[in-house]
Formats: sequence, structure tokens, C-alpha cells
Amino acid sequence: MALPVQFRIIQHHLRTAQEHEKRDPVVTYYCRLYAMQTGMKLDSKTPECRKFLVKLMDQLETMKKELSDNESISQEVVGNAHIENYALKLFLYADNEDRAGRFHKNMIKSFYTSSLLLDVLSVFGELSEENIQHRKYARWKATYIHNCLKNGETPQPGPIGMGEDEEADEFGAEGFSGLGLSHGGSFRAGPPSQASEDQDHSSVPGPAPGIGFASGPGSAPSGPPTTNYNNIHIPPGAHAPANTPAELPPPAGGIQLSPEDFTKAQKYCKYAGSALQYEDVGTAVQNLQKALKLLTTGKE
Repeated sequence: MALPVQFRIIQHHLRTAQEHEKRDPVVTYYCRLYAMQTGMKLDSKTPECRKFLVKLMDQLETMKKELSDNESISQEVVGNAHIENYALKLFLYADNEDRAGRFHKNMIKSFYTSSLLLDVLSVFGELSEENIQHRKYARWKATYIHNCLKNGETPQPGPIGMGEDEEADEFGAEGFSGLGLSHGGSFRAGPPSQASEDQDHSSVPGPAPGIGFASGPGSAPSGPPTTNYNNIHIPPGAHAPANTPAELPPPAGGIQLSPEDFTKAQKYCKYAGSALQYEDVGTAVQNLQKALKLLTTGKE
């Protein structure tokens, strides 16, 4: 079904949904949910738009029934963790490839797909400031590297050269045909391109040298744990071992925890469980540390 021109802004989210239909239906479901919610705000009255949205709603209802036993669909907090962990794993993969000077189509697509999935997180509520910065940086990086390679230029690794208010331009009017991200009237798409067998991310990139899940030599580019460049916060996971212990004070007696604190602690534990499904020990440890700190100090 052709995508109405009014919905051009959500075409890549729909393409991402289609690409994950078999390998990760949870991603597909939430990408389509985001597309539907965004489409409703854009235009729900024009006949072609209304027809498209009804078809999208039907797809979502069908998926919800088929995935009724999946906690990532039945429990929003688990779904939130699933999408966020996947988005950040793609981000870390691309960021480490970038900092190592390895520029290729899959790393560009990983950056851009990460930014799309961070858009999708808004179906669960407002994005954290950290994820807003991740999204802005990932989208800018994808556009910048793509344009450099297209023009025969060598990109500068890392967060160098980004203007304070610079934002990606959705790859411009010419689109991103090399990565299956071209602009057009339809959101049909083939499988993601494969630069090489070891760089393909048709599934979530697993722990590997350069993705920040280990602390051995060569496992991550050198650099400070966290750096601000023109107000863009670069996540620490790409620079320091993800399992670096947090400095937590000893448990103190008499801590008064609110119902909201217990809910947050439970959320962090669910995030950790979701990360372990991907064998992402670093993210699991980080979330468990957050839960422990909250329960022992009453502060995040």
C-alpha cells in the first residue's frame, strides 16, 4: 500500500518495522504503533490517510493477538526496555566502528536505525534528555558519514565538527538508496544491505571487540568516560567498560521509599532482564546498579 505524502516523516519507521517483521516482531509492533500515533497527529481526516491508518490499526491488532504471550507486548515497561536496549546496542556498535575509523554502510544504518528506535520510545512517554542527545547525535552522524562517503571524502571519527544546533536532514531529498532508506511513495523494502558477513546487523549486534562489553585491550576506543561537544552528551558506554562498578554508599537504615521508587527499581530490574536476553551483561549490570542505588539511598 502506497504511503500518503503527508506521512513521509514516518516512512523510515515503517521500513524498519518491515525489516524486523520476522527477526524481531516486538520492534515491528512498536515501530508501527509509533507510526500510527504520529500519523493520527499529522492527518486523520484525508481519505487516503484515514484508509492507511485503518490498515495500520488492523496490522497492530493482529500482531497484538499473535504476540499476546510476549511480555514485551503485554507489559509496557518490558517493551520499553526491549526497544531501548536494542537502540542503544545499535548506537554503541556504530559509535565504536566510527571511533575506530571503520566507515561502512552497516555502521551508518546502525546509527540511523538507532535514531529511529529512539523516536519510537516516545510511545512509552517523554524521552529522557540522554536519549534525546543520543538520537540527535546518531542522526547527525549517519547523515554526516553518508554525505562524506558519497562525496569521496574521509569522515572525521568521533564527535568532531557538529554544530551546536546542527541536526540531520533525513539524508536529503536524494534519499539513502544504498541502505534501503530512499525516499519515495512506498514503504516496501528489501532486506538490509550487508557490507560483509561480520558486519551485518540483521540481528542485534552481539558482544564483540569494539562494542564496549569487555574491558580487555582493543575492546573499545580510548577516550574519556564522558565528553560534551557543543552540548551534545556522548554516552559513556562506548568509552569505558560497561561493567565498571558504580561507587555506591553502604545501605543505610531507615530509608523511606515511595511507591514510585519501588516502581522505578522494578523497572530497572526488568531492563536488566531484557538486556540479559541479548547476553548484554554491561547493560544488565548498569540497570541493577541503578536499582540497588535507589533502594539503598532513596536517590537515583
